[in-house]
Amino acid sequence: MTDIECRPIESSRPDLHRATASSNFEPTFRDPAGQLSLEEDCALRRVRPAAVDEALSFLRSPLRKQLEAAGDLIASEIVEAGSIPQANEGELWLRHPRIDPISYPWEWTPAQWRAAAELTLRIAGKAIDAGWMLKDATPLNVVFRGPRPVFVDVLSFEKRDPHSTVWLAYGQFVRTFLLPLAAAKYLSWPLQATFFWRDGFEPATLYRALPAWRRMSPALLDVVTMATLFEGKSGKQRKPQSRPSASDPELAAHILRKRLARLGRQIRAVAGGKVKSQWSGYEQSASHYQPADVDRKRQFVSGVLERCRPEHVLDVGANTGTYSLMAAEAGAEVVSLDSDSAALETLWRAAFERSKPVTALVANIARPTPAAGWNNREQLALLDRLAGAFDLVLLLAVIHHLLLREQAPLAHIGELCARLTRRWLIAEWVPPSDPMFQEWLRGRDDLYGHLAESDLNEAMAPFFSGAERCALGNGRVLLLFERRSGPEGEARTVPGADPA
Repeated sequence: MTDIECRPIESSRPDLHRATASSNFEPTFRDPAGQLSLEEDCALRRVRPAAVDEALSFLRSPLRKQLEAAGDLIASEIVEAGSIPQANEGELWLRHPRIDPISYPWEWTPAQWRAAAELTLRIAGKAIDAGWMLKDATPLNVVFRGPRPVFVDVLSFEKRDPHSTVWLAYGQFVRTFLLPLAAAKYLSWPLQATFFWRDGFEPATLYRALPAWRRMSPALLDVVTMATLFEGKSGKQRKPQSRPSASDPELAAHILRKRLARLGRQIRAVAGGKVKSQWSGYEQSASHYQPADVDRKRQFVSGVLERCRPEHVLDVGANTGTYSLMAAEAGAEVVSLDSDSAALETLWRAAFERSKPVTALVANIARPTPAAGWNNREQLALLDRLAGAFDLVLLLAVIHHLLLREQAPLAHIGELCARLTRRWLIAEWVPPSDPMFQEWLRGRDDLYGHLAESDLNEAMAPFFSGAERCALGNGRVLLLFERRSGPEGEARTVPGADPA
């Protein structure tokens, strides 16, 4: 193992190993080859004895080095077994850098799905050329580090039979990548629905929902129509058949590459094109902002970024990303949330093209993604991934959404902000006289028509002190808050709030 770095595990947190042994987060407990646990500053992977030889072979391979150098595969280093109290004889332990926050497929835009699918196919193709094969091909093996997808399961690689023409993960790729994208494009099924479908969509599910003429589309003919019809005709269980193979290894590899190429064309067909929505053109069509208001707002945010120098920024309601990209330009790592997939996709594309550290998540902060999977222990809840991770939170033109559309009281909004930020908060107050406020008020004047900027300040007061104020010409107000230090600044349950 001279070419594989091996280090003891170190941590500044005394309970690190205890947390590893009793972790409630088990994203890979189904994997017979190993398990993964998240620690404070790394991810630890346990490789079971039966999988150690193949794992070491892959770690020593030129393929692993090539994929890591390209940024397509998570980095790995071997941990000395003696520094892992819970290590068993014959196990291998690996350490990977943490990618925060973890993103899940149901929080991606269609373009992100395509990028993750193309990464998987690219890695599968390079593996074939190097004598390896991907045995798993699911979006859950991909995490976004900023705008770039990264493959994170190093145990998904196995030695390839040079004569085999079968990619065993083909069906999984179709169910979990291709069919959800097809359903989103042709049936308007939101990608967020994959939250409920761990192994993707079955071909018959789409076949029944699609009109007859769409079933014959070149992108769907084999993976939906033919797959469904053949499955229906198969009837009872057939006798096991040997896997297709070729006597010439070059021919076998050629057949596999052609199959990957076809999948790539199908992915591009179902994920191509930009989608527009009500909010994707908001910044260009917002009549309640005059150019002077826009300039003043940008100057205020830019000034705060320059003075406060946050390293980690959360942009809630990021839309197409003007302020997310501004924060990234100022040197921050940014997480951008918006429930409008089309608007957020514009941001993701810009961040990707400009190589800016912006992680885009399709999410509604008022209805955050819950924990999921077996016993709610496979995927973390959104707020658990975000809590206390940011030096600055941007809440620009969002509070009135939370008030009027989600009916979230101001006190609860203040509590949520205190949970998210360690230091700074920029909030935009939209008064009841604002056209957007009036549009969404819908006769509820008695409930919300009396609200004023002072009510927002009162809601923030238990957690924040006011630092700066900037009034815009359209009546909106930008407020910079600083988190209070000491017990009075700790996030706590608002009186009258529903129990968590």
